[in-house]
Amino acid sequence: MPIKQKKESPELHLVIKTKECNPMNPFQEASNGKWQSPAPSTSKNRDSRTRRRGGGDSSTSKPAIEYQIPGSCCLESRSCLGEAAEIPLPSSSKTLRFPSRPGLGRAGTRCIVKANHFLTELPDKDLAHYDVTITPEDASRAVNRSIIAELVKLYRESDLGMRLPAYDGRKSLYTAGELPFFYREFGIKVVDEEDGINGPNIREYKVAIKFVGKANLHHLGQFLAGKHAAAPQEALQVLDIVLRQLSDKRWYYPIGRSFFSSDFRTPQRLGDGLEAWCGFYQSIRPTQMGLSLNIDTSAAAFIEPLPVIDFVAQILGKGALTRPLSDSDHLKIKRALTGVKVEVVHRAHVRRKYRISGLTSQPTNELIFPVEDHSMMSVVDYFQEMYGFAIEYTHLPCLQVGNQTKVKYLPMEACKILEGQRYTKRLNEKQITALLKIACQRPKERENDILKTVQHNAYHRDPYAKEFGIKISEKLACIEARILPPPWLKYHDAGKEKQCLPHKMINGSKVARWACINFSWTIQENVAHGFCHELAEMCQVSGMEFSPEPVIPIYSACPEQVEEALKKVYRASAKSKGKDLELLIAILPDQNGSLYGDIKRICETDLGLISQCCLTKHVFRVCKQYLANVALKINVKNYSRPSTLNSLNLLPTFPRASDGRKKHCAFGCNCLEIPLVSDIPTIIFGADVVASQDWPEITKYAGVVCAQTHRQELIQDLYKTWNDPIRGTVNGGMIRDLLISFRRATGQKPLRIIFYRDGVSEGQFYQVLLYELDAIRKACASLEPNYQPPVTFVVVQKRHHTRLFVSNHKNRASTDKSGNILPGTVVDSRICHPTEFDFYLCSHAGLQGTSRPAHYHVLWDENNFTADGLQSLTNNLCYTYARCTRSVSIVPPAYYAHLAAFRARFYVDPEEQKNGSLGNSVRTSCGRGEATVKPLLALKENVKRVMFYC
Repeated sequence: MPIKQKKESPELHLVIKTKECNPMNPFQEASNGKWQSPAPSTSKNRDSRTRRRGGGDSSTSKPAIEYQIPGSCCLESRSCLGEAAEIPLPSSSKTLRFPSRPGLGRAGTRCIVKANHFLTELPDKDLAHYDVTITPEDASRAVNRSIIAELVKLYRESDLGMRLPAYDGRKSLYTAGELPFFYREFGIKVVDEEDGINGPNIREYKVAIKFVGKANLHHLGQFLAGKHAAAPQEALQVLDIVLRQLSDKRWYYPIGRSFFSSDFRTPQRLGDGLEAWCGFYQSIRPTQMGLSLNIDTSAAAFIEPLPVIDFVAQILGKGALTRPLSDSDHLKIKRALTGVKVEVVHRAHVRRKYRISGLTSQPTNELIFPVEDHSMMSVVDYFQEMYGFAIEYTHLPCLQVGNQTKVKYLPMEACKILEGQRYTKRLNEKQITALLKIACQRPKERENDILKTVQHNAYHRDPYAKEFGIKISEKLACIEARILPPPWLKYHDAGKEKQCLPHKMINGSKVARWACINFSWTIQENVAHGFCHELAEMCQVSGMEFSPEPVIPIYSACPEQVEEALKKVYRASAKSKGKDLELLIAILPDQNGSLYGDIKRICETDLGLISQCCLTKHVFRVCKQYLANVALKINVKNYSRPSTLNSLNLLPTFPRASDGRKKHCAFGCNCLEIPLVSDIPTIIFGADVVASQDWPEITKYAGVVCAQTHRQELIQDLYKTWNDPIRGTVNGGMIRDLLISFRRATGQKPLRIIFYRDGVSEGQFYQVLLYELDAIRKACASLEPNYQPPVTFVVVQKRHHTRLFVSNHKNRASTDKSGNILPGTVVDSRICHPTEFDFYLCSHAGLQGTSRPAHYHVLWDENNFTADGLQSLTNNLCYTYARCTRSVSIVPPAYYAHLAAFRARFYVDPEEQKNGSLGNSVRTSCGRGEATVKPLLALKENVKRVMFYC
């Protein structure tokens, strides 16, 4: 394996002394005997921390702070003291630097692609920063912006010295040059039409503006040139704020960094009073080519601007308007309308606006209120006499508007929902499907829409861009990319070609006792039997020993009786053959609500039963490809290994199918012996949290899930200690458990750790690295003295807006069948970070819409990968996903970790699920409002290693 010698440079060396004690080695305990080290090349192991891993001619660099444990010292193990060894990490981001880019990659076939990044020229003006204090304080950014807009309108030509300030909606205001004062207060009056019971409110505010300092753009220029390590976040924030002023002034509706308008495309109905609006996303990015403006298309759900009565009819059906609302319908409408802004339509020239605070408990024809002569008047009579407005639906409740001190009743038919209100609640399945269909655009269509957005925004004519001296190109960035080849696959010896086209799984599993339960009333028994027969045949053809018939006849049941039905089938099967079931096939309705989760929870936490769920639509329309995918899942759920990757080929040249498949039949699967990690025992983690459990093949994974507080990004239980009354201080945690599990499964202890971390935003990089790398260190140190394998910590990001397009859409040789870039396309120049080790990799073939490349950012690298090394390793891993016959968009350990966390939602107590606690974490209230974590139901041992394959 080609490696590159590393330059020596001054680093931080941590020397940790040991106590005179010899605690029990958990690795030795796990393996039932004395530790046996693996026997790869001694020199290779000894020098592994000071060499670059992987091929390619790359320049060398290393992390600015590195853990290097000299051979003469031992890592302190404090087991005898009741705590694990602590290896100090930098205490803050100020002393931590991410690894520099080890040169650009060279592997693969070179090509040119376009990216939705637009070159942006830096302004040559000094930017002044001012603090803004608005009294009385308002929680709404929109109100704050309207106040500052009014201030600029009144005082720009006088007190502001013709400056056009950019305001963030909170505390910061920026100008291109200083204002004529250091501190000044202004009195501003703003008309607030919302919630004015007796008409629009005129509110008075005091605005204090105080000079804070200058935003130095010189540091930003130095950073972009690679001469300054830390990104000047304030300067980038200023430029983002300046550019969003354009959107705020054009009647776009802002949501985060996206902007929506009903004028972009005609809104499409989603059902239940919602519609989809299209818009665009924009963000300033520091890149190798300088500053770039990242622009992408967006879509979001908005409340349809309907008359309220029509909105209610969409939710409940038109028939509901002819009768009084039931309690359940009343609650449904109240939840849908509370917080929604409306305007009145019963007055010809007055369009007052209100926010709905609730519904009346009584119908309109029963509502009365006191009038001036102390008599009582009905709402129906009031609207007839006052406005000549006859209320038709008097049996429906009224809308309540206003606050607790003064409430006003408005008939539903007298109000219309205002335009531009984003729907923030959870969409149902039909709405999600409709929204995704609208947002799904072919690459050429998406590229054209992005270019039209740039032209429509006309940044060159924008007064704010001119004021601050920002110039933006209208052309997509052209970038040199490379197409990495797919790996060689190694298959079962029964196949004709052991390293090419597979015909069998490498280790087909055995399923002798299985049963089927049918929860779909539209599926007749003969149809279900025919489907099961074809699935059994597919499993046999794929290399499995699969019994052709179930142990009991197919059992039909109602979804409402799921627990009773599952236990009945389980007991009947065991009674029939005298042994437990190995597999349960469940046929579900296409719209099944909580049924799927109930089945998984009962099977995996109560019965200890492997299950495979199939939807009705697939049973009716039997497809060979679908059956092959299900066969793959069944195989891996039964602890088998599908296929492996040839470890001899560092940069494989296996021919690629035009659709990005692995160039094998539908029966082939995808476990691999991965280059670059087959030299020494390597464990690959995906967080939150699964880890590989075999070596040199990286094919099997084990997962650990735990509950933690809501919206907590850091993984809390990677390493933990607790006091036991008998054993004293006990070490544990997910990392430690998975390291021990790897040792038991392979007979080796990991000598290298690769940690793929999903779901981290850029603003959390330092925090996550400091906390979680420290947990990894402590977990290793608690297992064995002097055990500190080198760690590579890589963040995987999918929630970004960078898209790659082919340079010529007419050249079919450069695209897959969907018109997307070819799988294996990697970019590490131009649009990537100016100095740090990151790259974009599109490892999958597009099926529909525009492919989104995964963004990999290396935060720590003691294994010293080259660019080619890490990019090829990551691309090869994407061919090992066990649930389908294609390469996938992110590395499987991160994919499995996401699935494991998603599955863990179903391990919550059923009562908690009914209350809506279905996140990756569970909270309940206790004491004085403190949050406590509700533990998940315990998994049965036989499903722990397969729960994320389901």
